[in-house]
Amino acid sequence: MERINKLRQVLKENQFDAIYVTDLLNVRYLTGFTGSTGVVFVTQDKAFFITDFRYNTQANQQVKSASVVIHQNGVDQEIKNLIDQEKIKTLAIEADNMNVSHYLRIQELFEVDIKASQGLIEKIRLIKDESELATIRQACEITDQAFEHILTFIKPGVTEIQVANELEAFLKDKGSTGMSFDTIVASGERSAMPHGVASEKVIEDGDIVTLDFGCYYNGYSSDMTRTIAVGSISDKLKEIYEIVLEAHQRVIQEAKAGMTGKEIDAIARDYITEKGYGEYFGHSTGHGVGLNVHEMPAVSSRSEDVVVSNMVITDEPGIYIPGIGGVRIEDDLIVQEDRVVPINRSPKELIIL
Repeated sequence: MERINKLRQVLKENQFDAIYVTDLLNVRYLTGFTGSTGVVFVTQDKAFFITDFRYNTQANQQVKSASVVIHQNGVDQEIKNLIDQEKIKTLAIEADNMNVSHYLRIQELFEVDIKASQGLIEKIRLIKDESELATIRQACEITDQAFEHILTFIKPGVTEIQVANELEAFLKDKGSTGMSFDTIVASGERSAMPHGVASEKVIEDGDIVTLDFGCYYNGYSSDMTRTIAVGSISDKLKEIYEIVLEAHQRVIQEAKAGMTGKEIDAIARDYITEKGYGEYFGHSTGHGVGLNVHEMPAVSSRSEDVVVSNMVITDEPGIYIPGIGGVRIEDDLIVQEDRVVPINRSPKELIIL
Protein backbone atom coordinates (compact mmCIF):
# COMPACT_ATOMS: atom_id res chain seq x y z
CA MET A 1 0.00 0.00 0.00
CA GLU A 2 2.96 2.35 0.52
CA ARG A 3 3.42 2.84 -3.23
CA ILE A 4 -0.26 3.57 -3.78
CA ASN A 5 -0.25 6.00 -0.85
CA LYS A 6 2.67 7.84 -2.44
CA LEU A 7 0.67 8.02 -5.66
CA ARG A 8 -2.32 9.40 -3.76
CA GLN A 9 -0.16 12.20 -2.42
CA VAL A 10 0.93 13.03 -5.99
CA LEU A 11 -2.73 13.03 -7.11
CA LYS A 12 -3.56 15.42 -4.30
CA GLU A 13 -0.70 17.75 -5.21
CA ASN A 14 -1.95 17.84 -8.82
CA GLN A 15 -5.60 18.18 -7.82
CA PHE A 16 -6.62 14.91 -9.52
CA ASP A 17 -9.48 12.88 -8.04
CA ALA A 18 -8.21 9.63 -9.57
CA ILE A 19 -5.81 8.11 -12.08
CA TYR A 20 -6.35 5.47 -14.76
CA VAL A 21 -3.08 3.46 -14.93
CA THR A 22 -2.55 1.62 -18.21
CA ASP A 23 1.25 1.17 -18.39
CA LEU A 24 1.89 -2.48 -17.45
CA LEU A 25 5.18 -1.66 -15.71
CA ASN A 26 3.36 0.86 -13.52
CA VAL A 27 0.57 -1.66 -12.95
CA ARG A 28 3.17 -4.16 -11.77
CA TYR A 29 4.88 -1.57 -9.58
CA LEU A 30 1.64 -0.64 -7.81
CA THR A 31 0.10 -4.11 -7.47
CA GLY A 32 2.67 -6.83 -8.07
CA PHE A 33 0.64 -8.23 -10.97
CA THR A 34 2.87 -9.92 -13.57
CA GLY A 35 0.29 -10.78 -16.24
CA SER A 36 -0.13 -9.14 -19.62
CA THR A 37 -3.62 -7.66 -19.22
CA GLY A 38 -4.71 -5.35 -16.43
CA VAL A 39 -5.17 -1.72 -15.40
CA VAL A 40 -5.35 0.14 -12.09
CA PHE A 41 -7.80 2.80 -10.95
CA VAL A 42 -6.67 4.75 -7.89
CA THR A 43 -8.72 7.36 -6.02
CA GLN A 44 -7.90 9.29 -2.86
CA ASP A 45 -9.21 6.45 -0.67
CA LYS A 46 -9.63 3.35 -2.86
CA ALA A 47 -7.69 1.30 -5.39
CA PHE A 48 -9.00 -1.18 -7.96
CA PHE A 49 -7.20 -3.64 -10.21
CA ILE A 50 -9.25 -4.54 -13.29
CA THR A 51 -8.55 -7.55 -15.53
CA ASP A 52 -10.44 -10.29 -17.36
CA PHE A 53 -11.48 -13.82 -16.35
CA ARG A 54 -8.22 -15.37 -17.62
CA TYR A 55 -6.31 -13.73 -14.78
CA ASN A 56 -8.85 -14.21 -11.98
CA THR A 57 -6.76 -16.69 -9.99
CA GLN A 58 -3.43 -14.96 -10.67
CA ALA A 59 -4.77 -11.53 -9.76
CA ASN A 60 -6.26 -12.72 -6.49
CA GLN A 61 -2.96 -14.38 -5.59
CA GLN A 62 -0.69 -11.46 -6.53
CA VAL A 63 -2.67 -8.28 -5.95
CA LYS A 64 -2.90 -7.27 -2.29
CA SER A 65 -2.90 -3.48 -2.55
CA ALA A 66 -6.10 -3.09 -4.57
CA SER A 67 -9.54 -4.65 -4.91
CA VAL A 68 -9.63 -7.11 -7.81
CA VAL A 69 -12.39 -6.53 -10.37
CA ILE A 70 -13.06 -8.96 -13.23
CA HIS A 71 -14.69 -6.95 -15.99
CA GLN A 72 -17.58 -8.32 -18.01
CA ASN A 73 -18.11 -5.62 -20.63
CA GLY A 74 -14.62 -4.29 -21.27
CA VAL A 75 -12.07 -2.42 -19.17
CA ASP A 76 -13.22 1.07 -20.13
CA GLN A 77 -16.82 0.30 -19.23
CA GLU A 78 -15.64 -0.92 -15.83
CA ILE A 79 -13.64 2.28 -15.35
CA LYS A 80 -16.72 4.30 -16.28
CA ASN A 81 -18.71 2.39 -13.64
CA LEU A 82 -16.07 3.21 -11.04
CA ILE A 83 -15.96 6.87 -12.08
CA ASP A 84 -19.71 7.09 -11.55
CA GLN A 85 -19.61 5.04 -8.35
CA GLU A 86 -16.82 7.10 -6.77
CA LYS A 87 -18.17 10.42 -8.11
CA ILE A 88 -14.89 11.28 -9.85
CA LYS A 89 -14.74 14.68 -11.50
CA THR A 90 -11.06 14.94 -12.57
CA LEU A 91 -9.29 11.88 -13.96
CA ALA A 92 -5.58 11.62 -14.81
CA ILE A 93 -4.44 9.35 -17.63
CA GLU A 94 -0.92 8.27 -18.58
CA ALA A 95 -0.31 10.37 -21.68
CA ASP A 96 2.93 8.61 -22.57
CA ASN A 97 1.20 5.23 -22.67
CA MET A 98 -2.32 5.76 -23.97
CA ASN A 99 -2.69 5.94 -27.76
CA VAL A 100 -4.89 8.46 -29.53
CA SER A 101 -7.67 6.06 -30.44
CA HIS A 102 -8.00 4.90 -26.84
CA TYR A 103 -8.05 8.49 -25.65
CA LEU A 104 -10.78 9.43 -28.11
CA ARG A 105 -12.81 6.41 -27.02
CA ILE A 106 -12.72 7.23 -23.32
CA GLN A 107 -13.23 10.93 -24.00
CA GLU A 108 -16.59 9.99 -25.49
CA LEU A 109 -17.42 7.36 -22.85
CA PHE A 110 -16.34 9.01 -19.60
CA GLU A 111 -18.34 11.91 -18.18
CA VAL A 112 -15.34 13.40 -16.43
CA ASP A 113 -12.61 16.00 -16.92
CA ILE A 114 -9.69 14.00 -18.39
CA LYS A 115 -6.21 15.33 -17.64
CA ALA A 116 -3.11 14.11 -19.48
CA SER A 117 -0.33 13.37 -16.99
CA GLN A 118 3.30 12.44 -17.54
CA GLY A 119 5.69 10.59 -15.29
CA LEU A 120 3.61 10.61 -12.08
CA ILE A 121 4.35 7.00 -11.19
CA GLU A 122 7.74 6.95 -12.92
CA LYS A 123 8.93 9.67 -10.54
CA ILE A 124 7.90 7.53 -7.57
CA ARG A 125 9.75 4.59 -9.15
CA LEU A 126 12.99 6.60 -9.26
CA ILE A 127 13.91 5.74 -5.67
CA LYS A 128 14.22 2.01 -5.11
CA ASP A 129 13.27 0.28 -1.87
CA GLU A 130 15.37 -2.50 -0.36
CA SER A 131 13.47 -5.29 -2.10
CA GLU A 132 13.96 -3.61 -5.46
CA LEU A 133 17.67 -3.09 -4.85
CA ALA A 134 18.06 -6.73 -3.83
CA THR A 135 16.39 -7.85 -7.05
CA ILE A 136 18.54 -5.57 -9.20
CA ARG A 137 21.64 -6.89 -7.42
CA GLN A 138 20.60 -10.43 -8.32
CA ALA A 139 19.99 -9.43 -11.94
CA CYS A 140 23.51 -7.95 -11.99
CA GLU A 141 24.95 -11.05 -10.33
CA ILE A 142 23.73 -13.40 -13.03
CA THR A 143 24.91 -10.88 -15.63
CA ASP A 144 28.37 -11.03 -14.06
CA GLN A 145 28.23 -14.83 -14.12
CA ALA A 146 27.30 -14.71 -17.79
CA PHE A 147 30.32 -12.51 -18.57
CA GLU A 148 32.61 -14.94 -16.73
CA HIS A 149 31.12 -17.79 -18.76
CA ILE A 150 31.32 -16.06 -22.15
CA LEU A 151 35.06 -15.49 -21.73
CA THR A 152 35.45 -19.27 -22.05
CA PHE A 153 33.34 -19.30 -25.22
CA ILE A 154 34.71 -16.42 -27.32
CA LYS A 155 37.48 -17.38 -29.73
CA PRO A 156 38.42 -16.74 -33.34
CA GLY A 157 35.93 -18.41 -35.67
CA VAL A 158 32.73 -17.93 -33.66
CA THR A 159 30.19 -15.38 -34.86
CA GLU A 160 28.76 -12.47 -32.92
CA ILE A 161 25.32 -14.13 -33.10
CA GLN A 162 26.72 -17.31 -31.55
CA VAL A 163 28.17 -15.27 -28.70
CA ALA A 164 24.85 -13.48 -28.14
CA ASN A 165 22.90 -16.75 -28.19
CA GLU A 166 25.31 -18.33 -25.71
CA LEU A 167 24.97 -15.34 -23.37
CA GLU A 168 21.18 -15.42 -23.54
CA ALA A 169 20.97 -19.19 -22.98
CA PHE A 170 23.25 -18.92 -19.95
CA LEU A 171 21.25 -16.05 -18.43
CA LYS A 172 17.96 -17.89 -18.84
CA ASP A 173 19.46 -21.00 -17.29
CA LYS A 174 20.35 -18.87 -14.25
CA GLY A 175 16.80 -17.60 -13.78
CA SER A 176 16.47 -14.65 -16.13
CA THR A 177 13.06 -14.25 -17.75
CA GLY A 178 14.51 -12.53 -20.81
CA MET A 179 16.98 -10.00 -22.12
CA SER A 180 16.43 -6.39 -21.13
CA PHE A 181 17.38 -5.27 -24.68
CA ASP A 182 18.81 -6.78 -27.87
CA THR A 183 22.26 -8.09 -27.00
CA ILE A 184 25.10 -6.05 -28.47
CA VAL A 185 28.14 -7.99 -29.66
CA ALA A 186 30.28 -5.77 -31.88
CA SER A 187 33.72 -6.92 -32.96
CA GLY A 188 36.55 -5.43 -34.97
CA GLU A 189 35.57 -2.25 -36.81
CA ARG A 190 31.92 -2.92 -35.86
CA SER A 191 32.83 -2.04 -32.26
CA ALA A 192 32.74 1.59 -33.43
CA MET A 193 28.94 1.16 -33.62
CA PRO A 194 27.59 2.00 -30.14
CA HIS A 195 24.48 -0.14 -30.75
CA GLY A 196 26.03 -2.81 -32.95
CA VAL A 197 23.53 -5.60 -32.33
CA ALA A 198 25.07 -9.05 -32.86
CA SER A 199 25.57 -9.99 -36.51
CA GLU A 200 26.87 -12.92 -38.56
CA LYS A 201 30.36 -11.40 -38.50
CA VAL A 202 33.04 -13.90 -37.52
CA ILE A 203 35.26 -12.84 -34.62
CA GLU A 204 38.90 -12.82 -35.71
CA ASP A 205 42.26 -12.75 -34.02
CA GLY A 206 43.16 -9.11 -33.35
CA ASP A 207 39.54 -8.00 -32.87
CA ILE A 208 38.34 -5.87 -30.02
CA VAL A 209 34.87 -7.02 -28.92
CA THR A 210 32.23 -4.94 -27.12
CA LEU A 211 29.61 -6.92 -25.17
CA ASP A 212 26.61 -4.92 -23.94
CA PHE A 213 23.88 -7.06 -22.43
CA GLY A 214 21.44 -7.31 -19.58
CA CYS A 215 18.56 -9.39 -18.33
CA TYR A 216 15.26 -9.25 -16.48
CA TYR A 217 15.10 -10.99 -13.14
CA ASN A 218 11.80 -10.92 -11.24
CA GLY A 219 10.81 -7.94 -13.36
CA TYR A 220 13.93 -5.82 -12.80
CA SER A 221 16.72 -5.23 -15.29
CA SER A 222 20.49 -5.20 -15.42
CA ASP A 223 22.70 -3.48 -18.01
CA MET A 224 26.44 -4.11 -18.28
CA THR A 225 29.11 -3.51 -20.92
CA ARG A 226 32.61 -4.91 -21.14
CA THR A 227 35.10 -4.61 -23.99
CA ILE A 228 37.71 -7.33 -24.46
CA ALA A 229 40.43 -8.19 -26.97
CA VAL A 230 40.93 -11.40 -28.92
CA GLY A 231 44.64 -11.67 -29.55
CA SER A 232 46.78 -8.56 -29.81
CA ILE A 233 45.18 -5.22 -30.60
CA SER A 234 46.64 -1.94 -31.81
CA ASP A 235 48.24 0.63 -29.54
CA LYS A 236 45.50 3.07 -30.57
CA LEU A 237 42.77 0.75 -29.25
CA LYS A 238 44.75 0.18 -26.05
CA GLU A 239 45.02 3.94 -25.60
CA ILE A 240 41.28 4.38 -26.14
CA TYR A 241 40.56 1.58 -23.67
CA GLU A 242 42.61 3.19 -20.90
CA ILE A 243 40.93 6.59 -21.45
CA VAL A 244 37.44 5.09 -21.30
CA LEU A 245 38.34 3.08 -18.20
CA GLU A 246 39.67 6.17 -16.44
CA ALA A 247 36.54 8.17 -17.38
CA HIS A 248 34.37 5.35 -16.06
CA GLN A 249 36.32 5.14 -12.79
CA ARG A 250 36.19 8.91 -12.29
CA VAL A 251 32.39 8.76 -12.29
CA ILE A 252 32.53 6.09 -9.57
CA GLN A 253 34.99 8.16 -7.56
CA GLU A 254 33.18 11.51 -7.82
CA ALA A 255 29.44 10.98 -8.33
CA LYS A 256 27.06 11.17 -5.36
CA ALA A 257 23.57 12.19 -4.32
CA GLY A 258 22.69 15.83 -4.96
CA MET A 259 24.46 16.05 -8.30
CA THR A 260 22.55 16.60 -11.53
CA GLY A 261 22.74 14.20 -14.44
CA LYS A 262 24.57 16.94 -16.32
CA GLU A 263 27.23 17.21 -13.60
CA ILE A 264 27.80 13.45 -13.52
CA ASP A 265 27.96 13.28 -17.32
CA ALA A 266 30.59 16.02 -17.31
CA ILE A 267 32.92 13.94 -15.11
CA ALA A 268 33.39 11.43 -17.93
CA ARG A 269 32.85 13.75 -20.88
CA ASP A 270 35.33 16.40 -19.78
CA TYR A 271 38.07 13.82 -19.26
CA ILE A 272 37.50 12.18 -22.66
CA THR A 273 37.46 15.64 -24.28
CA GLU A 274 40.66 16.61 -22.47
CA LYS A 275 42.30 13.53 -23.99
CA GLY A 276 41.26 14.62 -27.49
CA TYR A 277 38.40 12.21 -28.13
CA GLY A 278 35.36 14.30 -27.22
CA GLU A 279 33.91 14.16 -30.74
CA TYR A 280 33.91 10.35 -30.56
CA PHE A 281 31.77 10.18 -27.41
CA GLY A 282 28.32 10.93 -28.76
CA HIS A 283 25.90 9.36 -26.29
CA SER A 284 25.04 10.08 -22.67
CA THR A 285 27.11 8.78 -19.77
CA GLY A 286 24.17 6.92 -18.29
CA HIS A 287 20.51 6.46 -17.44
CA GLY A 288 18.29 5.08 -14.74
CA VAL A 289 17.65 1.34 -14.36
CA GLY A 290 14.72 -0.45 -12.75
CA LEU A 291 11.58 -2.10 -14.10
CA ASN A 292 12.69 -0.57 -17.39
CA VAL A 293 16.27 -0.85 -18.58
CA HIS A 294 16.14 2.82 -19.66
CA GLU A 295 14.26 5.06 -17.25
CA MET A 296 14.75 8.28 -15.33
CA PRO A 297 17.01 9.89 -14.27
CA ALA A 298 18.91 10.87 -17.40
CA VAL A 299 22.68 11.16 -16.97
CA SER A 300 23.38 13.31 -20.00
CA SER A 301 24.92 16.63 -20.98
CA ARG A 302 21.46 18.27 -20.88
CA SER A 303 19.93 16.61 -17.83
CA GLU A 304 18.94 18.72 -14.83
CA ASP A 305 17.62 15.60 -13.03
CA VAL A 306 19.05 15.47 -9.50
CA VAL A 307 20.12 12.03 -8.31
CA VAL A 308 19.28 11.00 -4.75
CA SER A 309 20.01 8.01 -2.52
CA ASN A 310 18.76 4.63 -3.73
CA MET A 311 18.43 5.60 -7.35
CA VAL A 312 20.15 3.17 -9.71
CA ILE A 313 22.03 4.62 -12.69
CA THR A 314 24.48 3.38 -15.28
CA ASP A 315 28.02 4.60 -15.88
CA GLU A 316 28.90 3.91 -19.54
CA PRO A 317 31.32 6.27 -21.26
CA GLY A 318 32.67 5.22 -24.64
CA ILE A 319 34.86 6.22 -27.58
CA TYR A 320 34.01 5.10 -31.12
CA ILE A 321 36.30 5.75 -34.09
CA PRO A 322 34.96 4.69 -37.51
CA GLY A 323 37.30 2.36 -39.37
CA ILE A 324 39.25 1.55 -36.21
CA GLY A 325 36.90 0.39 -33.46
CA GLY A 326 35.38 1.43 -30.17
CA VAL A 327 35.34 0.84 -26.45
CA ARG A 328 32.58 1.10 -23.84
CA ILE A 329 32.65 0.07 -20.19
CA GLU A 330 29.47 0.06 -18.11
CA ASP A 331 28.38 -0.71 -14.55
CA ASP A 332 25.08 -0.27 -12.75
CA LEU A 333 25.52 2.00 -9.70
CA ILE A 334 23.49 2.55 -6.55
CA VAL A 335 23.51 6.23 -5.58
CA GLN A 336 24.25 7.01 -1.92
CA GLU A 337 24.59 10.26 0.00
CA ASP A 338 28.35 10.59 -0.36
CA ARG A 339 29.20 8.16 -3.17
CA VAL A 340 27.95 5.66 -5.73
CA VAL A 341 28.38 1.92 -5.28
CA PRO A 342 28.97 -0.30 -8.34
CA ILE A 343 26.78 -3.40 -8.33
CA ASN A 344 28.72 -5.30 -11.00
CA ARG A 345 31.84 -7.18 -10.00
CA SER A 346 33.16 -8.19 -13.44
CA PRO A 347 36.79 -7.09 -13.99
CA LYS A 348 37.36 -3.92 -16.01
CA GLU A 349 41.05 -4.04 -16.78
CA LEU A 350 41.63 -5.01 -20.42
CA ILE A 351 41.20 -8.76 -20.87
CA ILE A 352 43.06 -10.30 -23.82
CA LEU A 353 41.89 -13.79 -24.77
